[in-house]
Amino acid sequence: MTRWLVLLAIVLVGMVMASLALGDIALSWRDLWGTLVRSQNVSPQNAMIVFDLRLPRVLLAVLVGAALATAGTITLAVMRNPLAEPGVLGINSGAAAAVVAVIVLVQDPPVLLLPAAGFLGASAMAAAVFLLSWRAGTSSLRIILIGIGLGSLASAATTFLSAFGEIGNVQRAMIWLAGSVYDADISKVRFLFLWLLIPLALAWMASRELDLIRFGDDAAKSFGQPVDRIRGLMIVLCTLICGAAVAAAGVIGFVGLVAPHVASRLVGPSHARILPVAVLCGAILVVAADLVGRLIIAPIQLPAGIVTGLIGAPFFASLLWKRRHARG
Repeated sequence: MTRWLVLLAIVLVGMVMASLALGDIALSWRDLWGTLVRSQNVSPQNAMIVFDLRLPRVLLAVLVGAALATAGTITLAVMRNPLAEPGVLGINSGAAAAVVAVIVLVQDPPVLLLPAAGFLGASAMAAAVFLLSWRAGTSSLRIILIGIGLGSLASAATTFLSAFGEIGNVQRAMIWLAGSVYDADISKVRFLFLWLLIPLALAWMASRELDLIRFGDDAAKSFGQPVDRIRGLMIVLCTLICGAAVAAAGVIGFVGLVAPHVASRLVGPSHARILPVAVLCGAILVVAADLVGRLIIAPIQLPAGIVTGLIGAPFFASLLWKRRHARG
């Protein structure tokens, strides 16, 4: 495990440095290093590009990737379905519907209102899914089915608002829905970092519970685990983590699916090993997606969510194919 952590950390540092150096105005490695260490002859332009524009964007991408990967790891364990991701719980759809409603219906909404609406929408959807799936207990199948149904309902509401909203507001909403870290600033980075500290630590501390619940309700109960309580707490934890990430950067899909699967293949089934590796994989994926989106058709910038979709869709298809082939 240690070698994978070191290797992935090196890759992440390399991606971060590349993101700081490359863009509309490329910086040489010497100029970048001089700017980072604040040498005496650093130009004000380079300092502004690195510290005011690119560094907050890269740091937000790292945090969002880590959060989505952790939420995805929790979802895979709780749902016991290799095709599950946080979107199955309706979190993304709930956040999207709430944010689109604010953008379309509120004239000049305050900047802080959008992430607040996204988080509240995600929380409300997760709560509704859990309550509606309760039948003297919960089951992963009921949660998945109800999550898909309520997610579809929220998506329909989003489409309705988009169809009848003012065109300028709808365009803003579509940019947010695509998922991007382009509007990052250091205050948003600081807030997300402080918000995620405790939930990410709790997720790692719950590794044993995730290991148990993955084996099924009967097996987990035989080891003394209160399955319904743990499942509910894990859904709350997933909402706290994923809801904050979606509120900060919009809907960036497939990170919560790809990162945990890659991590489990690298270090095995133990969640104490999977979680830190998945965090690094998720951070690398979002930083790389943002960098590719900035460079591939520059000066036009593609949202990171579009790039992760191009990567994640074939990955999802391969998982579906393997699952069908294994059953056949």
